[in-house]
Amino acid sequence: MKRLAHGAHHTIGEKEKITVSQAVTYVIDPSHSTAGFKVRHLMVSNVRGEFSGVTGTIVFDAQDAANSKVEAAIDATTIQTREPQRDQHLKSADFLDVEKFPHIAFTSKKVAPAGAGEWKITGDLTIHGVTREVVLDVEGPTPEVKDPWGNIKMGATATTKVSRKDFGLVWNVALETGGVLVGDEVAIQLEVEMTRQG
Repeated sequence: MKRLAHGAHHTIGEKEKITVSQAVTYVIDPSHSTAGFKVRHLMVSNVRGEFSGVTGTIVFDAQDAANSKVEAAIDATTIQTREPQRDQHLKSADFLDVEKFPHIAFTSKKVAPAGAGEWKITGDLTIHGVTREVVLDVEGPTPEVKDPWGNIKMGATATTKVSRKDFGLVWNVALETGGVLVGDEVAIQLEVEMTRQG
């Protein structure tokens, strides 16, 4: 028995009202996670690309969203649009300037339910050394599954849209026919697989 104040005693059989957080910590699996994006090109089509170096930690409490949080980072040097010259330009000082700003980061400030299996995560997104608040629309997470090596996994998808100019990515070329070479709005989609800790 453990002695408490005023000579009271606590035994295992006594009932207590305890509020226990149901938050579970997961680590993003970078080998099975991507950050994709698309942006208008020549005002007529979309160029798509992705980053493969996604890492971070997710704390998820399905019972109380306020206990959930996300911290994630993307390796900006992994950008891939399937066109090597364009990739090098995107890495240059005209755009991401990956030598100075090798990472893109997101830190959540608020997690709120938005329907069955849907969430809105408000947080700070840092690109090119500039931080802006964004809202991620999240689907998931999926039910947990056990992989062949005994790891407990689940996945989720998150989307948002940002203005690249808001992050100081202002390079462009005017077209003779009007408009610009590269659109301002960037649609982002994260596909994340995560491993349960503990």
